[in-house]
Amino acid sequence: MNTLAQIVEAQLLSAIDNDDLVLPTLPEVALSIREAAEDSEISVSTLSKVIGRDAALSARLIKVVNSPLLRAATEVTDLQTAITRMGINYSCNLAIGLVIEQIFHARSPVVEQKMREIWAKSLEVAGISYELCLRFTQLKPDQGALAGLVHQIGALPILTYAEEHNELLSDPVCLNHVIDLIHPVLGDKILSVWEFPEQLAGLPSLSQNLERSTDKLDYVDIVQIARTLSDGNEHALARLPAMRHLKLPPNSHLQVSELIGAKHMFRA
Repeated sequence: MNTLAQIVEAQLLSAIDNDDLVLPTLPEVALSIREAAEDSEISVSTLSKVIGRDAALSARLIKVVNSPLLRAATEVTDLQTAITRMGINYSCNLAIGLVIEQIFHARSPVVEQKMREIWAKSLEVAGISYELCLRFTQLKPDQGALAGLVHQIGALPILTYAEEHNELLSDPVCLNHVIDLIHPVLGDKILSVWEFPEQLAGLPSLSQNLERSTDKLDYVDIVQIARTLSDGNEHALARLPAMRHLKLPPNSHLQVSELIGAKHMFRA
């Protein structure tokens, strides 16, 4: 590790310990949606009022439900019908994912490009996670997609820091090293502050442990498998303890090309 990376790492870790690092906040609409999702009795009508407070988000949800992935015979033109078609859980997690995407923006072209790269990777992992949950598990596909979207969320404050420290931007190798090293602990902090559900809260750091072994499949396992598939690393896939839990048909092989369709749910 070069000297600059060591200095930045020390500064960031010190800022984390002292609670001086500004973490991204989850917009109010996403907090309201998540709170609504926790109500098992919530109606489509009530949820549509919550999401409907944000006109741009409502329009994007309607656009998603009319996308090739979900399109039905008749075009959906209102939010309530869109939520009815997708279901409450799917609609909530999709809406939160769409809100999170809006956080991935920066003033600096260099940082903006890096944020776009990270978001594109997160989208692919989210799409693969969705399909893995849907096809081979009893886990919720929409929750799997959300897990994929936030597994690198800890990179955001590092990139915000980089915008204010040009020396870090001038050394992309250093920047990537710092992101790889620190994003897991920051991701855990962010999801804790955002009060994400317990099964997702520790995901950024837990998913880094490729030797992690559990008694039953969880969303960390799904993200590990999806990330490895996205990286095209078949040898690593075979060694993942998480693969033991996946109920694959005999002699079948996971193909990324078949598993990334769901990422288009966020491309609206």
